[in-house]
Amino acid sequence: MSKVKVNDITMNYDQQGAGEPLILIPYLAADYACYAFQVAEYAKHFTCISVDLRGAGETDKPSGTYTTELFADDVAAFMQAVGIEQAHVFGMSLGAATGMWLAAKYPAKVKTLSLHSAWTTSDPFQKDVVLGWQALAKGLESVTEMVILGIFPWCFTPELYATRPEYIAALADFVRSRPGQPLEAFIRQSNAVLNHDAEAALGRIEAPTQITFGQRDTLTSTRFAGQLQAGIANAEMTVFEGCAHAPMYEQVEEFNRRTLAFLQRHREDSMVPDYALSSN
Repeated sequence: MSKVKVNDITMNYDQQGAGEPLILIPYLAADYACYAFQVAEYAKHFTCISVDLRGAGETDKPSGTYTTELFADDVAAFMQAVGIEQAHVFGMSLGAATGMWLAAKYPAKVKTLSLHSAWTTSDPFQKDVVLGWQALAKGLESVTEMVILGIFPWCFTPELYATRPEYIAALADFVRSRPGQPLEAFIRQSNAVLNHDAEAALGRIEAPTQITFGQRDTLTSTRFAGQLQAGIANAEMTVFEGCAHAPMYEQVEEFNRRTLAFLQRHREDSMVPDYALSSN
């Protein structure tokens, strides 16, 4: 892991692999390690740079208003600080919301855009769910336990809980092993989710884009598919059958296969040097 000064914060990141740079942006309350199941495969083909967003992991957690646009500004400044002119950009949920702002505001920096479990504008249903998470986190006085008891059931199908309880338990242990997010930082991050609205910015996205959904996701369901495909000119969509909000955990091999195929289609044919990132 390394750290670099970005805007008004010090941002933490992890780098693995070789090839064209692929920036992975975490989801709500998560740190860079949330993509461990993906990086293990992607790093065979790309230089994977997984970041901790403002307010999470080992990145600074200042006070103030957080927005998905601000997160994108941080990632753009991170790219400049470590010398990446252009990268493939990948995010799930909050990471996808951040990615779409990054691609809209800084199109030259984004070679491809991968939007998993994404949405355009937070609607009343989503807002009530997130407000419930905030209330649960306050009641439990633990963001970690709120993630396991409050967010997990939206991410996975009942069938996964029933057939693979040991897997759910292992994922819960993994969450408990990561740096705990302070309650105040979670509230600021989740407020960014509540206020996300990138619909008007979608038309500025130029990069080839992959949009994926879980077929049984209700939080960011395919109700957003039409808006995303209509707004982003160069987009293709994949739906993972039998999955809820997190196909990347529920169907790991299939998710990795289909998302990596998209990324590889947009690699340069020539050999690409490894990226040795500098911490300025």
